[in-house]
Amino acid sequence: MMTYRWRPLILKLVAASIAAGLLAAPALAQQTPATQTGAATPTLDKIFELAAAQAVRDAPPAPLIYNNRSITEFRASVVGRPPEDRAAGAREALDRLVREQAQGPVTTRTGPNFVIFSVGRRDLFALLTADVDELAGEMLEEQARQAARQLQITLDETVELRSARRLLWSTLQALVATALALGIMWGLWRTRRSLGDRISRAAQRRIEKTVGDRELVQSSHVLDLPRYLLSGALLGLGLMVTYVWLTFVLRRFPYSRPWGESQREFLLERLAWIGRGVTAAAPGLFTVLLIYGLTRFVARLTNLLFEAAEQGRISLPWVYPETAESTRKLTLVILWLFALAVAYPYLPGSGSEAFRGISVFVGLMVSLGSSGLVNHIMSGFTLTYSRALRAGDFVKVGDVEGTVTHLGTLATKLKTPRGEDVTIPNALMLAQTVINYSRFSDTEGVYVAVSISIGYDTPWRQVEALLLQAAARTPGVRSSPPPVVRQAELGDFSVKYTLLVALERPHQRALVLNAIHANIQDAFNEHGVQIMSPAYEADPS
Repeated sequence: MMTYRWRPLILKLVAASIAAGLLAAPALAQQTPATQTGAATPTLDKIFELAAAQAVRDAPPAPLIYNNRSITEFRASVVGRPPEDRAAGAREALDRLVREQAQGPVTTRTGPNFVIFSVGRRDLFALLTADVDELAGEMLEEQARQAARQLQITLDETVELRSARRLLWSTLQALVATALALGIMWGLWRTRRSLGDRISRAAQRRIEKTVGDRELVQSSHVLDLPRYLLSGALLGLGLMVTYVWLTFVLRRFPYSRPWGESQREFLLERLAWIGRGVTAAAPGLFTVLLIYGLTRFVARLTNLLFEAAEQGRISLPWVYPETAESTRKLTLVILWLFALAVAYPYLPGSGSEAFRGISVFVGLMVSLGSSGLVNHIMSGFTLTYSRALRAGDFVKVGDVEGTVTHLGTLATKLKTPRGEDVTIPNALMLAQTVINYSRFSDTEGVYVAVSISIGYDTPWRQVEALLLQAAARTPGVRSSPPPVVRQAELGDFSVKYTLLVALERPHQRALVLNAIHANIQDAFNEHGVQIMSPAYEADPS
């Protein structure tokens, strides 16, 4: 026979098991009478009290969500039943209640450390003191009231969800609201077009009347400002209309109603979050603006300094007029990179993982694609600082002759005498021989050679005089330094003479050579001297 001293322990275990079943599997408690607060029998109260006393938090919390609406959250495990199982049992009880179409208001029955939720005479689930986060200031009574209110709303929405008439009415309201929202958006779009053009024309007339320069007003893009302001205002109205429409439509249907109800809270939370972010980032943004202002001021001083050096108004060590522009650009790049490095820690979000990921991605892309780019850039620096070329020089690069129109960081542009625009990468410029016809054209001059072959029967002095006569007749040939004739080769049947002339304008080289060739032929024909280039045998009979 069982002794008396073991009886209390066995009774406690039996009571805890029964309470666990009532808390986690409401199907066992369907026959338990449920009345208003305090209506439970003493024996059942004792069972729930024992179970609540043994509840522990040894598993993750589990929310009780039914029909997309959050009712409450279980945090405690009861006699090995984790919060997830308790939430699943509560959902099963609600499903059974809905299927059987049981009606009645939601009531609660309160004990020392628990609150039982019931509908009619059916117990659904229980909320324990261990389910409440006391550190966050929660209280069992307050959490029970909120859970009962949410449970009542959920059951009412479940009934509404099964009503075809109410769903049809909600659908009709949503369609009307959608048509109205589309009409408003279409009206805003039309307003933007018509009102934007009218505002722009009015602003243009007013500004032109004040400034008096139509081209200056149009090139300054100041007329775009009213259009941008109007577009921004209409965009804000469009977003507001979209927010109101979305909230209205979501709240028409029971399942999406929680989303619609949360739109206002979400919007306020986002605005508050943005406000807190702006407030927290204000000191850093002020520092970034200060660094930007100082860097911009130094950059302007740098521009003025190198522009003066380029124009020859001042002299800077190691800076020549032809290299001042490139040196200015290089200095500005270094200056802004230094300012970015200093301002980087103060940028909002610079320490976030997303910002770091973007930085790594950009660095990787630059590293992979910069091999050829760096080659052209370094070649451009070599061309610039070696002072081999400058804008306006007439040069020959490989088989291309032309005037340098642009000496860039990546490529050099030439304009040929035929008006062609040729772009040559800087790396290719360094790989070929570059002949500059303009470098010494203003000082000692650059000679252009014209070669012909004359037979031995013609005295060399006469040939020299005729070549110099042809050079003197040619416009564009400099008199100082004077033209020179050289006997370049004594051939088997003729002597090769070379006429060297300096041109006044090297970029007219092709035109001057054409004129020299014509004058040489005229001069030699006038004196009956035969030109034997490339090989002359006899006049045709």
